[in-house]
Amino acid sequence: MPPQTNDEEGTRIVVKLDDLLHARRMTLTELAERVGLTLANLSILKTGKAKAIRFSTLEAICRELECQPGDLLGYDAQQG
Repeated sequence: MPPQTNDEEGTRIVVKLDDLLHARRMTLTELAERVGLTLANLSILKTGKAKAIRFSTLEAICRELECQPGDLLGYDAQQG
């Protein structure tokens, strides 16, 4: 059976950007400036509404937050 594509069901990928920012005492605005993204685009990622992320963006976020991609993204088998 193919995966369902209904947008209302949500995604199983969890973005843990809020937790990382809090742990590093950094604001979303500061991170946006450091990685060269608009605050709006970073906010879409933070709220889990992004449909995709470029590897270059993921790399820049991980560089600035000194983390691994797995620290930023997770998989929730219960959601969806």
